Amino acid sequence: MPASAAAEPRSGQVLELTRSECFELLASEHLGRVAVTDDRGPVVFPVNFTLDRHTVVFRTEAGTKLHAASRGSRVCFEADGTDLAARTGWSVIVRGEITEVTDRAELARLRELPLRVWGPGARTHYVRILPAQLTGRRIASAG
Repeated sequence: MPASAAAEPRSGQVLELTRSECFELLASEHLGRVAVTDDRGPVVFPVNFTLDRHTVVFRTEAGTKLHAASRGSRVCFEADGTDLAARTGWSVIVRGEITEVTDRAELARLRELPLRVWGPGARTHYVRILPAQLTGRRIASAG
């Protein structure tokens, strides 16, 4: 066997996640990315989020994300996790409609959730992604 083949790492196995596993992993994370389309095409933003009643909720300011929510646009959201030492990881993708939460009682309830924003700014608008499609994959170690 050539020396280069012996040094080649063995690849892992890609496993499809169940809906339940996807929600469990989303609930364990607080940083993801939301992709929206504006007049110049697709754009991706990092967001701090929380999972609430099987929906993704995050806070934002006036701008591209809030504009998308005001139109009920279709978006894509992704969160992931990795273990570099084990060479494993996972990714969950949520596709659906983004809407601004405006109901006062619902806003009061959301303000009690553990949703902490890392970036600057007030980010007083709450938006929700209503999942139409949920998919996930895990890269498992080859052993």
